[in-house]
Amino acid sequence: MSRDVDVAVVGAGIAGLTAAHELRRAGLDVRVYEAAGQVGGRMMTARRDGYAIDTGAEQVSPHGYPATWDLLRRLDFRAEDVPAIGRPIGMWRDGRAHLGFGSARGLVTGAGLSARARLDLPRLAVDVDPERPEASDLGDTTVAELARRHHRDLGDYLLQPAASFCLWDPEKSSAAVLLGMQRAVGATSGWRTYRDGMDTPCRRMATELDVVTGQEVTEVVADGTGARLRVGPDVVSARQVLLCVPAPIAARLHPGAPPAEAEFLAACTFSSAIKVPFLLDAPVELPGRPYLVITPRAEEEFLAAILFDHLKHPRRVPAGKGLVTAVINVANTAGLLDAPDHEIIARTTEAIRRYLPIRGEAQVHRHRCALPECTPAALAALPAFRDREPGPVDYAGDWVNLRPHSEGAVRTAALAVSRTLSRLGSPIPV
Repeated sequence: MSRDVDVAVVGAGIAGLTAAHELRRAGLDVRVYEAAGQVGGRMMTARRDGYAIDTGAEQVSPHGYPATWDLLRRLDFRAEDVPAIGRPIGMWRDGRAHLGFGSARGLVTGAGLSARARLDLPRLAVDVDPERPEASDLGDTTVAELARRHHRDLGDYLLQPAASFCLWDPEKSSAAVLLGMQRAVGATSGWRTYRDGMDTPCRRMATELDVVTGQEVTEVVADGTGARLRVGPDVVSARQVLLCVPAPIAARLHPGAPPAEAEFLAACTFSSAIKVPFLLDAPVELPGRPYLVITPRAEEEFLAAILFDHLKHPRRVPAGKGLVTAVINVANTAGLLDAPDHEIIARTTEAIRRYLPIRGEAQVHRHRCALPECTPAALAALPAFRDREPGPVDYAGDWVNLRPHSEGAVRTAALAVSRTLSRLGSPIPV
């Protein structure tokens, strides 16, 4: 049976575009479908009047991101394209930001931890293999359960805020995944960002690919030797389909997935996210000029973090302007996803003014599927999913290996490429 394309990729985020880019390099005919009007997915950057606003992901690490840096080298990125942020992260406690969270500096200053809590820190040094967190002695321990074994400060000012940074509910998400991820990524002090916006790699890859934006795929059906996609009123056939979308969307698009896949897809739930950027006529900052301040639940019920985007990189704003983004705590996002923008902006403005004299235009950016929650149930279902045989429908994304960051997405894209090439072997004969 003839096919319209070798590979149809659903989703033009970093996972989908990386997979498409590498498969095209291998000589296959690839087409990417994206429901949104632009590429980037959860790394999308909104641009307006000289402001570049990261609507999802914020940074990239020089450590624990080998697949990402390999990709950037293939895309001819230079060092100045991915500059170091060079500013500290603060932990809000007792009316001020304590600098050094996640860095060597924090080990000295405490970054908001009391002296007694710091004495308990070595007990958190659990041996977790980031590649196989399910094999850890922590088993199905959640972040909240781990926190209850230690000094209260370690839960309130370290574990809960770290989970919140992943948009996780500590009561639901795996402690092994969190500690494994922190071990792989290392200190926050070396974090970098894409100079022209977090979607820069996606935009660069998209210029060389057949990408169809504004076209939603509504169904994917495997038909033995390949698969069919319903795209609006049309049906497209492909030798291989890669679903590079969050697991809940993949499950909806492909309800006929084999049992091992279906079990993991069902277990792999996602958190939601709402970010509210404020476009300011002048920059506002906190003492010590942190680019990110985490507001833990012990101090703040509504916000999870405040980002100073103009400190992340000066090219994110027009000269002399400011850009500050408030991230709403994950415990509040589900109830606000369908709220009107003006209600979200009003509540966020009231909350952020407890920290900063904010005045400026605000926007609302929502991600209904923001990050995989990495629950113990998903961790338990991962080995069988990982060992599945290649088939006509496959997957890529940060949920595929339960690594909720862009490195997880890039790495699983490489895995999907390998599985696709092993199955197809060659392009369509001409």
